[in-house]
Amino acid sequence: MPEPTALHARFHALRADLARRIVGQAALVERLLIALLADGHLLVEGAPGLAKTTAVRALAARLEADFARIQFTPDLLPADLTGTEVWRPQEGRFEFQPGPVFHSLLLADEINRAPAKVQSALLEAMGERQVTVGRQTYRLPDLFLVMATQNPIEQEGTFPLPEAQLDRFLMYVRIGYPQAQAEAAILQLARAQARGEAVAEAATGAPIAQADVFAARRAVLDVHVAPALERYLIELVLASREPGRYDAGLARRIAWGASPRGSIALDRCARARAWLDGRDYATPEDVRAVAPDVLRHRVLPSYEATAEGWDGARLVDELLRRVPLP
Repeated sequence: MPEPTALHARFHALRADLARRIVGQAALVERLLIALLADGHLLVEGAPGLAKTTAVRALAARLEADFARIQFTPDLLPADLTGTEVWRPQEGRFEFQPGPVFHSLLLADEINRAPAKVQSALLEAMGERQVTVGRQTYRLPDLFLVMATQNPIEQEGTFPLPEAQLDRFLMYVRIGYPQAQAEAAILQLARAQARGEAVAEAATGAPIAQADVFAARRAVLDVHVAPALERYLIELVLASREPGRYDAGLARRIAWGASPRGSIALDRCARARAWLDGRDYATPEDVRAVAPDVLRHRVLPSYEATAEGWDGARLVDELLRRVPLP
């Protein structure tokens, strides 16, 4: 097993490789690696063509892990995701054929286009790391990461994800268009690919083994979080449940606060960010940097707040502004 310094070097090289391939989306690259290190799932929302699919494909190519992509549509069935039992007449028995969810990295493209029945099948896989078909329960791979995408433009024919499933996502990331310099780099990269040239996005070195990923996860858990920082982290979550302690206007705008999963996710993501930066300790900046993506889907606005144009992201920003730093 590599030494901690070697582990850092492998993941820093992975980050650089992904940054060369996913031009102009540094935040998405960082969040994808944080989800991998924190053993969680990622929900990404962005307009078409912003490299959401390319990002998870590029990550899979740089890991010793298999990858599957499934396009969610209104006519999708749970068996299309989990797999089904096939009758073998020669043997006189049913045989289970695993679906795409049994891959280590799963891209659930446009997840909100599938009905609730399909979403519930994915809910068990994400929450319990298992799939139940008939009377049998099948374990999923030890390395299992779901990156789901949503298109914010088209709402016709979509099924909003229930809060219970949203809570299963470690982070809810929103990405925007790249800047002019990044757009120029994207054009150069696209031209080189069209010519069949060897371009800079090619992976360097051997893929990262799953054993290294698990070792990195253990190292992330060893990142030091000071007691004062832990109290600040907890206070952020408690403030989402009892906002009246800070602001009466905020209290009427928050219908539900973050669950204990929010505290766990905030702790793990802050540690993972610190480890990616080469530190063995977390800082308040680590917590504040990941808090919007960790909490925006866990802090639910009231009807009144929604009518006023508030969403979870704005509520979290207000909480970060009001809860004092340690």
